[in-house]
Amino acid sequence: MWRALSGRKVAGVRFNRQVPIGSFICDFVSRGAGLIIEVDGGQHAASTAADAARTRYLEMEGYHVIRFWNHDVLGNLDGVVRDIERALAALPSPNPSRQREGS
Repeated sequence: MWRALSGRKVAGVRFNRQVPIGSFICDFVSRGAGLIIEVDGGQHAASTAADAARTRYLEMEGYHVIRFWNHDVLGNLDGVVRDIERALAALPSPNPSRQREGS
């Protein structure tokens, strides 16, 4: 996944990996776009309430959160990247202060 996101390869957007936000470590974050991408393994199936609480917190911090299962990333990376591009296109224009922060 990192190879697909690094170097502004998706819609020219910069992503960082393993970014701390509050008490959480987020898999992939674009501060400029306000997008967090979480890749979940099987262990997350049992923790949907915890994931929902985490997502609510991150959204309150101004981020949009999208999630993918590991098997989707491993088996359909092109489809996952297309979904990320669609999510980026649907987001409002970047916040200028956040853009400077993520540059």
